Amino acid sequence: MKQPGLFDVNHRLESLSKFGDPLERLKEVVDFELFRQKLEQGLDFSERPKGGRPPYDAVLIFKILLLQTLYTLSDDQTEYQIKDRLSFMRFLDLSLNQSVPDAKTIWLYRERLAQKGLIEKLFSTFDRALKNQGYLAMSGQVVDASIISAPRQRMTKEEKETTKQGHIPEKWKKNPAKLSQKDRDARWVVKYSKAKGKEGEKSLDLATPYFGYKNHISMDKRYGFVRKFHTSDASRYDGKVLGHLLDKENTAGNVWGDTAYRSKENEILLEANGFVSRIHRKKPKGKAFSQRTLKANSKKSKIRCKVEHVFAVQKDKMDLFVRTIGMTRANVKIGFANLGYNMKRLLFWEARHSAESLTG
Repeated sequence: MKQPGLFDVNHRLESLSKFGDPLERLKEVVDFELFRQKLEQGLDFSERPKGGRPPYDAVLIFKILLLQTLYTLSDDQTEYQIKDRLSFMRFLDLSLNQSVPDAKTIWLYRERLAQKGLIEKLFSTFDRALKNQGYLAMSGQVVDASIISAPRQRMTKEEKETTKQGHIPEKWKKNPAKLSQKDRDARWVVKYSKAKGKEGEKSLDLATPYFGYKNHISMDKRYGFVRKFHTSDASRYDGKVLGHLLDKENTAGNVWGDTAYRSKENEILLEANGFVSRIHRKKPKGKAFSQRTLKANSKKSKIRCKVEHVFAVQKDKMDLFVRTIGMTRANVKIGFANLGYNMKRLLFWEARHSAESLTG
């Protein structure tokens, strides 16, 4: 093999830049130092024994966890890909002679982040940065939820009932190894949809079971950023978490949502907090929709449907799936997905503004 040259790595990185390395652009647009204070406060390993290995840089770990989310990587695959891909190393500011956190270390830091409840603080930190850059929450907000699947649990009927009540089955207590692998926070839910039948036949009702969690979000209408999020089990009814999603900093009071959010309690909640309900109206029992209601719902749908872009990116591009055990860890996974989406959305808006400035 040819002897490697002094500038070979730089030449290879320059080549990657010509192809349009998305991580290089992300690094240019997002100031990751704004997360440092929250991270160093939360990921404090100062209690380590004397002579122990010093902790890795907090921002480095944060960027690694973000890479995991954007590229759907396990801890082992993350360690391997960082060592293998120059684009990852450049994003992380690592040189070839520097050590890379191993899979166990990545897991350890993510656990600490979950235990300290840092993901909400990091999400809010970036939202403040967006607003400081001029991306205010404007023109109202759209609320919606999406089921995030998790590995299905094999349980007996008795075990399901016991876990629903918040208790631990006796057999699990006697087997700690089995207990540690059982997700007692995720839940089953059945989602119904219509399937068109053949010509002349009625449409069929399809019932699809899902096991996992839900990502409840509020997206601002103007820029399409996720401004609020809430994690629940999959069986949680969407309308019950509206109070967690309302963003009082939005410059407009309009709130769009599907019929799951339409209830007397929610209408009172919206009015009491100065919001204007643009939530879809439900079909009256035993009656057809009036033309006026149909037109109003259709108009609302044109705005409300934009929130589906968030879930499409998370499921299609990020392949969002909760592989961890428990609500606390699931919240970190889902929180990073919402944070990662906002960063990708910022890339879109910055590129658009750059193009407009060149043509204008």
